[in-house]
Amino acid sequence: MTEERIALGRLGEELASRRLQKLGYEILEMNYRCPLGEIDLVARDGDALVFVEIKTRKNRPLGEAKEAVHKRKQGQLSRIALAYLKSKNLWGTKARFDVVAVGLGEDKEEIEIIRDAFELAY
Repeated sequence: MTEERIALGRLGEELASRRLQKLGYEILEMNYRCPLGEIDLVARDGDALVFVEIKTRKNRPLGEAKEAVHKRKQGQLSRIALAYLKSKNLWGTKARFDVVAVGLGEDKEEIEIIRDAFELAY
């Protein structure tokens, strides 16, 4: 991955994190990693544990970012979320998957939060 893409991803994660916090999410972990992969954010929203995937695109339609969380990616995120729940002994905790699409244009930024974006898929 190029340094430019890494920087773009970090910027998107920062913008998404700030927006989620303004909406009342409590950020628990950023970039949670395990042998199965990585989840961008783990947060608490009310009584729900939220696994957040952030997709950032520059000078492209916002829909393109949302579409990047396809079935295969959903399966991977589901397996990582289950590993997280197991590692923290959080079985029985209400959980969901949100996707945040961040679009960066010449003079504006768009952020769309899709709550309950998909069901557990493994």
